[in-house]
Amino acid sequence: MRSVLARPDFRRLLATRLSSQFGDGVFQAALAGTVLFNPQRAADPLDVAAGFAILLLPYSFVGPFAGVWLDRWSRRSVLQLANVTRAGLVAVVAAVILAGIEGVGLYVAGLAVFSVNRFILAALSAGLPHTTDDLVPANAISTTSGAVAAVVGGGAALLLLPLVGAGDPGYAAIALAAALPYLAAALVVSGFDRGYLGPDASTRRAAPSARSVLDGMVAGVRHVWARPPAAAALAAIGVQRLSFGLLTLMTLLLYRGPFEGEGGLFPGGLAGLGQLVAAMAIGSLLAAVVTPPAVRRLGRVRWIVVLLLCGAVVQVLLGLPFRPAPLVVGGFVLGLVGQGVKICVDATLQDCIEDDVRGRVFSVYDTLFNVAFVAAIAAGAFLLPETGRSVPAMLTVGAGYLLAAVVFLRIRRRRTVPAG
Repeated sequence: MRSVLARPDFRRLLATRLSSQFGDGVFQAALAGTVLFNPQRAADPLDVAAGFAILLLPYSFVGPFAGVWLDRWSRRSVLQLANVTRAGLVAVVAAVILAGIEGVGLYVAGLAVFSVNRFILAALSAGLPHTTDDLVPANAISTTSGAVAAVVGGGAALLLLPLVGAGDPGYAAIALAAALPYLAAALVVSGFDRGYLGPDASTRRAAPSARSVLDGMVAGVRHVWARPPAAAALAAIGVQRLSFGLLTLMTLLLYRGPFEGEGGLFPGGLAGLGQLVAAMAIGSLLAAVVTPPAVRRLGRVRWIVVLLLCGAVVQVLLGLPFRPAPLVVGGFVLGLVGQGVKICVDATLQDCIEDDVRGRVFSVYDTLFNVAFVAAIAAGAFLLPETGRSVPAMLTVGAGYLLAAVVFLRIRRRRTVPAG
């Protein structure tokens, strides 16, 4: 990790990520507070599921277009322009919140911000190999510290809440504050030369047609399918995200409902939810520390399987009591498992995938990441009670992590097929 951090170009890209994801944390806290914990509004499970679907699914399907463009355009320019654009869009969201607009109007405004985020995350991942040759520790540092920065941003938003109030004006002010770190990220990334982050084989042609985007998407999928390590990695994280989506909705309902009156060391409400997210961030930080030596000792394949099996067991044991304290501990383990798997998946894709299709592949990855998450939340909205307490659902979460390990190993053992 010291050798990775010694490179100035890696530190600049890392600083861009940290500032950008800090802003994400501030903005997401404002949006979550507005929808779930705002005394001026109320949302049932179907409303929450609809919100996630509107926010994540449309911008996930932008992914194929983003990937093709990232393989043609300067990734430094994308990161710079996208962060400036996002700063302007959060001002629009703040105005929507202040005006008291609910439902689809609010979600569509948030969707605009999340859609731009598609380009930023894919460009950060696609550009990373241009700043380092040691991908496992580089991903451990960048993705984990980015996740921690998002949590810190959410914590900063919670600290602002008593000053601005828990109504629409307060959450609007917090949303507007996210513009500052977005502008800072644009300033930091402008220090790169235009072509420094790739792509190496850019065609530099006009914007692609819808047909060429579809063709590029198909080429990216074929590229992955011809490489079993990459295909297995994507399949495993897709199944894992199904479990995580169901668990996310259960947790939101628990903290807004049965845990709302909890106090003491493990409170309910937005403060308790923030505590859980902080525990996940600590687990993610530990994943960044233990994953590189674990991969050196066990290899990526065994480490991914160990993590998924650990998630299957721990989530059931700590989730079934349906109490804040064990859920926070479970969140810590979930952060370790999820981030450890993601570090290995990112490194596998960056290793196996050629640079001229890497943007498309990472966009497929991000799309799968979100579609699986939203699908599980949508199913949970119909199956879960409003309290969030469901023993069968918690057992399903554990089974999902186990299934992810099985799918991962089965696809890894598939013979390499010719790319076509």
